[in-house]
Amino acid sequence: MFENNWVAQFLDYLTYERQYSQNTVAAYRRDIENFEKIVQTNDKVKSFDAIDSLDVSSFLNTLDQQKLAASTIARKVSSLRTFYNYLNQQKLTPQTPFSGVITKKRPKRLPKFFYSKEMNALLKATDGDKFADKRDKAIIELLYATGIRAFECVNLTLDQIDWQQQVILVHGKGNKDRYVPFGKYAKAALEIYLTQGRENLLTSLGLNHNIVFVNQRGNPLTTRGLSYILDQRIKKTPLTSSIHPHMIRHTFATQMLEHGADLRTVQELLGHTSLSSTQIYTHVTMAHLQRDYRKYFPRAND
Repeated sequence: MFENNWVAQFLDYLTYERQYSQNTVAAYRRDIENFEKIVQTNDKVKSFDAIDSLDVSSFLNTLDQQKLAASTIARKVSSLRTFYNYLNQQKLTPQTPFSGVITKKRPKRLPKFFYSKEMNALLKATDGDKFADKRDKAIIELLYATGIRAFECVNLTLDQIDWQQQVILVHGKGNKDRYVPFGKYAKAALEIYLTQGRENLLTSLGLNHNIVFVNQRGNPLTTRGLSYILDQRIKKTPLTSSIHPHMIRHTFATQMLEHGADLRTVQELLGHTSLSSTQIYTHVTMAHLQRDYRKYFPRAND
């Protein structure tokens, strides 16, 4: 039988040592369970340490037959490679059968972002005196000002905010911390939300905790709740595009580079381990320049 306690140990490692989000850990679990099911069906393999390169090839062939996207297959392979590297480090398996696997290169898609006018329209959609208006404006202003990830935003605590220096201490991926500044608009929106919204709500409910962003019941927001908030706000604008929290992160990075920030600075602010992760935004800004050039220079299309 497959060693499910090994899976449990690995998921605990991701949760407590790597400090991955619940959604990320759940994705790893699904990838491992999917792998286990396929190799049991194809090759009658009954343990993780019995997997060899032929079993992996058979697994990949099954994924191809299922017509999965190259990006989906690459993610599954990455999950299983990480899993087997962990087992090998713990001396639970003698080999890492995914170490030599090369997946098809997925086409690079430029990240979607908002223009300044679109961000202003999104922020205008939060104008109002209700608790949700104050909270949602603070969320969008903070995401826009800092480029933090959704899970970094919903896990933000009061003691991570340095009001005097106007920076937040962000607990990022892989238990890596970084400081990110925020400007006067985010500061003003946060102060209004905390003093006129959050404080009043928690007092009325008899609650007391340190999480910055809460729902109407005073409980901490989830990443799903954050996505729902943005979905509802964009419906109140003339914008026709869909939205997810990462689009605001992309907007932050793109606008930083467009206004002269160097790549290393943006890398540090975003919390990217590798500079290559940040370099995608240079393609975004270049595409933007090319588009505007063709649009505004009269001889560009002659």
